[in-house]
Amino acid sequence: MSNDVEHAKRALRAELRERRQLLSDTQRETAATAIGARLDALVDELDARSVSCFLSTTTEPGTRDFVTRAVRRGIRVLLPVTRADGLLDWAVATDDDEVAEGLFGLPEPTGEVLGPIAVNDVDLMIIPAAAVDRSGMRMGWGRGYFDKTIGSMEKCPPVYAVIYDSEILDELPREVHDQPVNGVVTPSQTLTLSPQRR
Repeated sequence: MSNDVEHAKRALRAELRERRQLLSDTQRETAATAIGARLDALVDELDARSVSCFLSTTTEPGTRDFVTRAVRRGIRVLLPVTRADGLLDWAVATDDDEVAEGLFGLPEPTGEVLGPIAVNDVDLMIIPAAAVDRSGMRMGWGRGYFDKTIGSMEKCPPVYAVIYDSEILDELPREVHDQPVNGVVTPSQTLTLSPQRR
């Protein structure tokens, strides 16, 4: 059973990755602008003073301008730093745009690194995803960093995944360790899917 789910996820991830790679630069920029505005509004709606976010890769829905604006607005933004043991460290974002290449070639901040529990103090988590289904189940890219982080938090704040509109699916293959999200932010909407965690 588990192998069937893994196989289904792998096939779906490959399809989603290919779709993202087919987007033009103009489509990416337009999406990033719309997503940034929606994230600004979500931060305001939740009155979040501290958030965690991620630095988008070239194919992910863009979050970098949002991060810079949030820092300039006085919001504390924690950015993930991948570790070899499968956990995430965190670094406080600055508005200097300095980025290093971390594990798996992911963009990561260059500032002082805080431990995994630093994220326990945020008011909102903004995380990447490959897709999210209508029940709030999230499928990541297969490394489990965010599932582990969310699953280990005593008091998890609202968690929103940033995806493209076409990545909201009716149903996703799921495994025991998969963690749901409270909602998604896409270029066209902010959608609350799973208001209560666990």
